[in-house]
Amino acid sequence: MSSCFSAPSPASLRKFRPALLAGLLLIGAAPQASAQFWPWEQPAPQKDKNVKPRPQTATRTSPQGQSMVQPQAETQALMAPQKPLRAKPVHQDDDDDFNLTTRTSLHPSDGGVVRRGGGANYASIPADADPNYSTPVDLDGAVNYKQATQRLVPDPTGEPSGTLTINTKLRKLYLSLGGGQAVEYGIAVGKSGFAWKGVASVGRKSYWPGWTPPPEMIERRPELPEHMDGSLSNPLGARALYLFQGNTDTLFRIHGTNEPSSIGHAASSGCIRMHNADVIDLYGRVSKGARVVVM
Repeated sequence: MSSCFSAPSPASLRKFRPALLAGLLLIGAAPQASAQFWPWEQPAPQKDKNVKPRPQTATRTSPQGQSMVQPQAETQALMAPQKPLRAKPVHQDDDDDFNLTTRTSLHPSDGGVVRRGGGANYASIPADADPNYSTPVDLDGAVNYKQATQRLVPDPTGEPSGTLTINTKLRKLYLSLGGGQAVEYGIAVGKSGFAWKGVASVGRKSYWPGWTPPPEMIERRPELPEHMDGSLSNPLGARALYLFQGNTDTLFRIHGTNEPSSIGHAASSGCIRMHNADVIDLYGRVSKGARVVVM
């Protein structure tokens, strides 16, 4: 039986000798040559640690119609929701003896309606309210009207109809109606050293007023906010009447309160406090320019 393979003859070896020598030369040079790979065997490219990655960019158009390129971070910032800007309030109110337990901001730029008690909904500011001092939120439904003190009484002041008389000793406010009648309300007055007397007029009316403590008050009480929009926790309560002498703001107000237990006491820094139910009633009866007598 013959073998499947036979040894090559010397003649055939001489025939393939040049090719064999060339192959041996290539094998000997392999360490110095670059390694060759099939496409599916290609290694991952090595990153140069000294080269910083180029930030991703997005294209925008300038006001002049030119193409502009900006970093991705700037693009994301421009696409993020933006809060509307609002000017910082400049008015101030002097009433610091209150219980500031919660701060509820209801301004539209603060992210929606806060619902407490009877609920809060954005509302139109009354036509006679100063929009710069008012908050467009309806919280009247959350007011405790059982705290109202108003009652019809014989007018003890002798003042003409439409006059507000504040008796700091009795801690009562009277709105003269004419015909010998008046509406009486219970109030809180300024504590010792802050009480005042005189004649003024209602120079401004506000609906769910915002409150800005004056600098000297913030110095005494650093925990106070720079400004609070109108809310149930705001110390000015549901309404405010701003007292002027001529064109000068006295910084004294007749206003609601977030501390109903103070009514009937000398508790404020000079302002006249009322239950929210009472100040809502008074606001609807009094016009801007009304005469105010503090005695």
